[in-house]
Amino acid sequence: MTDRAGGLEDPPAEVLTAAAAAFGLLASTARLHLMWALSQGESDVTHLADRVGGALPAVSQHLTKLKLAGLVGSRREGRRQVYYIDDPDVVTLVRVMITHLTGPSRYGSALTHRLRRTGA
Repeated sequence: MTDRAGGLEDPPAEVLTAAAAAFGLLASTARLHLMWALSQGESDVTHLADRVGGALPAVSQHLTKLKLAGLVGSRREGRRQVYYIDDPDVVTLVRVMITHLTGPSRYGSALTHRLRRTGA
């Protein structure tokens, strides 16, 4: 890592690669919606599919990708698989971005318009 004037060091390439991969997974509206739902508490795949309006197999596949990336965890409760976000920093990241873009702030509104214009 390289020292910078603000006292922060640049992260190693491996960390940037892992972060880009995680953000890439969250670039899917469906997966981001699942993360938002799980940021509010654990749930099984059936409830999540109902909440996000997705087909059960598709939601299950999204959850598998998020789980493989380490963004969500799961545990078995009888016949149900219950999903959760185990890392409070991930919960914070998702909540901050969503509330920032949906909040009454003029900056959030301007950011939303800029993102839509650029196709991001």
